[in-house]
Amino acid sequence: MRSRDATFPATLVEVAAHVEARILQLLDAELERWAAVDAALAEPLAALRGFVAAGGKRLRPAFCHCAFVGAGGDPDDPRALDAAAALELVHTFALVHDDVMDGSALRRGADAVHRDFARRHARHAWRGEARRFGEGMAILVGDFAVTYADLLVRGAPADALEVFDTLRVELCVGQALDLVCTARAATDRDVARRISTYKSAKYTVERPLHLGAALAGRLAELRAPLSAIGLPLGEAFQLRDDILGAFGDADVTGKPVGDDLREGKTTPLVAHATAHAEPHDLPLLQRLGSPDLRLEEVAALRDLFVRTGALDAAEAEIERLVTAAHDAIDAAPISPLAREQLRELADYVAWRDR
Repeated sequence: MRSRDATFPATLVEVAAHVEARILQLLDAELERWAAVDAALAEPLAALRGFVAAGGKRLRPAFCHCAFVGAGGDPDDPRALDAAAALELVHTFALVHDDVMDGSALRRGADAVHRDFARRHARHAWRGEARRFGEGMAILVGDFAVTYADLLVRGAPADALEVFDTLRVELCVGQALDLVCTARAATDRDVARRISTYKSAKYTVERPLHLGAALAGRLAELRAPLSAIGLPLGEAFQLRDDILGAFGDADVTGKPVGDDLREGKTTPLVAHATAHAEPHDLPLLQRLGSPDLRLEEVAALRDLFVRTGALDAAEAEIERLVTAAHDAIDAAPISPLAREQLRELADYVAWRDR
């Protein structure tokens, strides 16, 4: 069994800091620019800035950086920093919109953006419905994020732009599958894996790796070796996310535990438990997707995941996927430093606690 180090690689902490600084530099300039037009415009931009500054794992920039320098790119190339910052802004867009679609109350230990704006509306007794105002403003915050991401990659090479476009389309495909299959109460494992692949695996690991290689001018050579790393590792990342959604500590994850169960998400955990449940478990499984799912029902579902072997199966699959990713990292024609950083990232994404 591999070492289960859930520590973000120390050699990539500086990369994460530079990415954050680049985004905040851009947003500070935009805040000054648009607040001068109308003070009300400061609100969505300040919310976006606050969301970015509140933290985050910066995984997608880290994977992009590893592939870029691993392929021989200059770590001080400003285009690489801008592309990494763009990936983080796309992720911000996805999280803010995802919270609206899922009706999530918390993100990173604070009110989700739509909830924060709804509270402002209610506090000031403004006209109209607070919920709709909050959701509308959150959608705009996400729109600002993805628009600024586009601006940051404007000077990238053509093949890098093609990867970036593919990443965004695949993200939307994954979100669409997630919404539709959740509404249909799908519990098929193949469907769950398809959602995981497009909603998370590709856009979290594979495409950021491809983007880094494209920026270094080596995408054609490295596309397949990097996919061999990115696809299993991205799937392991999402499986860990699913486990944390059901079993994690809310004080650590920053989100209420059980939200995925209240939303009825189609996950491998749910698919496995459904396939192996006893007849007396069916009433509990039918409560999946109920917004009023009680804490004791969340606990009972966790027990069901353990009793049916769903949790053990997910952990074993993570182990298998990370082993495959490590083997692919060892075989990839990239620099030794990038290889070591990717090994550390692989263990971090698979066994993190948030």
